Amino acid sequence: MPSRLSDAFREVPVHLRSKDHLDFESIREVPDSHTWQDVDDYPSVDAAAAVGGVPVVDLNDPNAMKLVSHACETWGVFQIVNHGVPMTLLQALEAQGRRLFSLPAEHKLKAARLPDGISGYGLARISSFFPKLMWSEGFTIVGSPIEHARQLWPDDYTQFCEAIEEYVKEMKGLAGKLMWLVLGGLGITKGDLKWGGSKGELKEASAGLQLNSYPACPNPNRTMGLAAHTDSTLLTILYQNNTSGLQVLKDGSTGWVTVPPLPEALVVNVGDLLHILSNGKYPSVFHRAVVHQTRHRLSAAYLYGPPQNTKVGPLEKLLDINNPPLYKPVTWNEYLETKAKHFNKALATLRTTSTT
Repeated sequence: MPSRLSDAFREVPVHLRSKDHLDFESIREVPDSHTWQDVDDYPSVDAAAAVGGVPVVDLNDPNAMKLVSHACETWGVFQIVNHGVPMTLLQALEAQGRRLFSLPAEHKLKAARLPDGISGYGLARISSFFPKLMWSEGFTIVGSPIEHARQLWPDDYTQFCEAIEEYVKEMKGLAGKLMWLVLGGLGITKGDLKWGGSKGELKEASAGLQLNSYPACPNPNRTMGLAAHTDSTLLTILYQNNTSGLQVLKDGSTGWVTVPPLPEALVVNVGDLLHILSNGKYPSVFHRAVVHQTRHRLSAAYLYGPPQNTKVGPLEKLLDINNPPLYKPVTWNEYLETKAKHFNKALATLRTTSTT
């Protein structure tokens, strides 16, 4: 059983081999290795037509807790504005992401994720579950980015590290604030969450940062930027630049709904562990990324979870004779291992047989 969060992430064998890597800038035709046959398993619908579209919550709104809770329950995803993260920091992060992904292919491979590693440059972590590769590249950061940054820019790595470290610091504070809004909407107080700390400071929470690049594609209808999946997190906070691409699955009848980029907004989605914690009241949302023919898209996902060895199960306050626990308790380490084996069926493996 993995003893550290990074050990658990290693369970998915997605080591980047040079033959798997494309120089996206030079390709004029989608190769067979990246050609998907069944991209549109559900219809894509206009965002505005999908029951009002993905909710947008102003965190300065006095009703923010109620609005966040309703968004989690009905969509599993929402956008936030007035979140307190400076626009200058978002721009700095984007600039450093573009700086990284614009490096020559052979240069980026100097910071490739090792076969038994977690941090570094590589393919989408879910790649091993699909027969075709995705039209994207990523860079994962857990802990300090300095080791890989030195490999990429031996004499000029400080700007990258400073931007990443400041962003992670801001995201940690924001994630804690969002957690209490999300849980407060369920009637959960700081004393109800044992691992939250005496003052609800959530100091021991775990997290990682995933930078994603979706290059322009000569035939976007024949490929996929990032295949449909749910996150293994409590919450994921996503910064996407001004190019659309993120889609969420509202339900089978509605289909894939685009989450439009809004100026200075961040996207928040429910992960599998929050689904468990809420005893299924907050659904973890299936989402994917599609690509464009002429535009390059960049995103940054802050992956927020509980302390790595803390068991997460349905909160006791949400349970009674009519609401038995629907899921078995699990640590994030254990769940990542389960996800690595069962992928999108991982939640189902933790369902209990409880009946009312």
